[in-house]
Amino acid sequence: IQWLSNSSQEWAGWAVIMDFFNPFSQIWYHALFYFVIYTALIVFFAYFYTAIQFNPAELAENLKKYGGFIPGIRPGSHTKEYIEKVLNRITLPGAMFLAGLALTPYIIIKFLDLSSNSGGGSLVYTFGGTSLLIMVG
Repeated sequence: IQWLSNSSQEWAGWAVIMDFFNPFSQIWYHALFYFVIYTALIVFFAYFYTAIQFNPAELAENLKKYGGFIPGIRPGSHTKEYIEKVLNRITLPGAMFLAGLALTPYIIIKFLDLSSNSGGGSLVYTFGGTSLLIMVG
């Protein structure tokens, strides 16, 4: 196993791959590729979380069962369709806001030309994925 770990570190391809996915790469399209993938994953998982967390059919059924309704919408399947439409409309702006919030430290560091030597890299890790989950949750 020691041989495998040493040989994988010496392989020149790893340096290329690591540089390609480095948001602080000196080559601008590498960082752009990283930002596009990062944003796409945030949007995807926002929709994924919404789909798992909210069941429009169950919500519509509970509203109907307990006598609740949405003004102007008939109880039952119409309510379910309306809830699905509203969830789809509000998820995209929320996901884009979340992506903007996640990308803000990277963008600040890129535009202010802060390197990891001057402490700029620690800003990204301070406002990284875990703190983003805490803010959203």
